[in-house]
Amino acid sequence: MIYLFISLVVVSLPAQNQTDLLYLAFDYIELNRLDSAEIALKTFLRNEPDNPLNPYLLNNLGTIQRRSGKLDEALISYSAALGTQPTNPVFLESRASLFAEMGKAQNALIDYSAILNDNPNNEEALYQRGLLYLQIKNTDLAETDFRRMLEINPMGLYARRGFASLAKFLGDYAEAEKIYNYLIDKEPEDLNLFAGRAELYLLMGKPGKALSDINRAIRLAGADSRNPYLYITRYRAKLLLREEKDAQKDLKRAVELGYKEMGETGE
Repeated sequence: MIYLFISLVVVSLPAQNQTDLLYLAFDYIELNRLDSAEIALKTFLRNEPDNPLNPYLLNNLGTIQRRSGKLDEALISYSAALGTQPTNPVFLESRASLFAEMGKAQNALIDYSAILNDNPNNEEALYQRGLLYLQIKNTDLAETDFRRMLEINPMGLYARRGFASLAKFLGDYAEAEKIYNYLIDKEPEDLNLFAGRAELYLLMGKPGKALSDINRAIRLAGADSRNPYLYITRYRAKLLLREEKDAQKDLKRAVELGYKEMGETGE
């Protein structure tokens, strides 16, 4: 049985029926008590091994573990969900995005391609697969996915994000800046666009503009943001501006949020 892949936790909970236990898990999620939610879901899965909702609960469990930073355990839970429904696009997307987060581009490509096998017009999967192709330096396949998105939705903005990334990757900074400016004019509250343009400005040797954009992205993300990339980008901008003391604060924050490249020297 697939639930053997999950390390079960024995807990002492008040006597209650299984429906109450499930609601308790969701209440814990709302309260951001992720460890308690994980225990409640694992207990439900152990006690109700034949419940038809279990594949979806396994996917939810994976997301809870992912939010808690337990990426390897999340991968086990997502894979267990897919073990029962191997073509479910929700489960495939969950695991694909986790693979991407873990730096496993080839695995993520397989899952996104599986989604697209059943739904070739899935713009989200095309976009994410295109970005992964850029990661492995296959610009031709990346461009093919972004152009496919434009065929599906000629007026859509999402494909243009892909082309901004492609232009940045190819060193066509003027074109990338033009696309980012257009997109930000259309979506001025999108933190990812400001973060992307900040990275572009770093590549262009414009740290002042980069700092302005990444500060905007961090404000839009809010105080609860747990994205280390935002702080690493600001760290790099501040180093170029010779604000070393403040830069180190951002590096420390990024490491606290899971940034792994401890070899940063600022050189």
